[in-house]
Amino acid sequence: MDIDNKLRVLVVDDAAFMRKAVTGILASDPGIEVVGEAVNGLEALEKIRALKPDIVTLDIDMPVMDGLSAIRHIMIESPLPIVALSSLISDGAATFEALRLGVVDFIPKPSGAVSNDIDTVKQLIINRVKVAKAVNLENLRRVRLNGSWEVSKRLEVLYNYQPLEYVIAIGTNLAGPNTVIRLVSKLLPTLPAAVIVSQEISPRIIDSFARKFNEHVPWRVMVAQDGMTLEQGTCYLSSNENAVGMEEDFRGEPCLRVAGRTEAPLNHLFASSAEMFHQNSIGVLLSGTGKDGTEGFASINKKYGTTIAQNTECCVYPNLTQHAIQAGVVDLRLDENQLTDGITSIMV
Repeated sequence: MDIDNKLRVLVVDDAAFMRKAVTGILASDPGIEVVGEAVNGLEALEKIRALKPDIVTLDIDMPVMDGLSAIRHIMIESPLPIVALSSLISDGAATFEALRLGVVDFIPKPSGAVSNDIDTVKQLIINRVKVAKAVNLENLRRVRLNGSWEVSKRLEVLYNYQPLEYVIAIGTNLAGPNTVIRLVSKLLPTLPAAVIVSQEISPRIIDSFARKFNEHVPWRVMVAQDGMTLEQGTCYLSSNENAVGMEEDFRGEPCLRVAGRTEAPLNHLFASSAEMFHQNSIGVLLSGTGKDGTEGFASINKKYGTTIAQNTECCVYPNLTQHAIQAGVVDLRLDENQLTDGITSIMV
């Protein structure tokens, strides 16, 4: 690749070993050039102004200015695609906040902040940095949330219990968690539905992410587990690395089925929801890349359910919804700010 076309990356981490390791990984790819390093968020802001990188890899736990503070400043002052690379996988506040603020991806550091097995995620880091360059920065922004939802507050909203009649199956991959947070935070939990989300997020992060997510939305947010009975007012989260679907349990009630890795987890989710809920299946396709989800949407169409795609102009990555729209399997194309009303209108 021509040196002028290389992706220019700034590596930010307070640990010298990790800076060296990440720099070595990125520099091993002929399409990437590491233009500088920074030891904290404050120095990163200075280096961004001076070096004008295309992408930043960023640690979260740093002195002087931590990664979350740096993300806030970067997205206001000099918006750039940010790939968070952190050991704080059990810190729900850190993972949730980074994704809420608009990082392109949150990748766990292998085996902690100082590790000899970082080579095991070498290709993942390279791929994420390369894909980050294609992000639509105009659509990548923080999600504004209205306080926290304590148990008593949630019960006040959900006192008027609704039976489970619909399933809202949400599929996304790259940069999906940010849009999922925004969408679920605006949906009324009193709808007669359960929400199942398949998104691009590490299984090592999803538990802590779900715990924090649960504090900020009126829906009860849980990680999808095999055999769980679907309940109204509950949002079930799954990593794309584990295919999630549903079937009837021994009582005839809809329950979750979580399997291992599959090449098309979104197709699996949508097809499963169509088989289980027929015309009461609502498929929602958000930001991402690839063709996954298109065949699943066709399955929902055959059962007379409803398929909704986020307008490509509003996606951080438009490729995923674009394929479904071009295949003619989308009933409604909606801007991001129309998704909540569009979903609600089907059930009321």
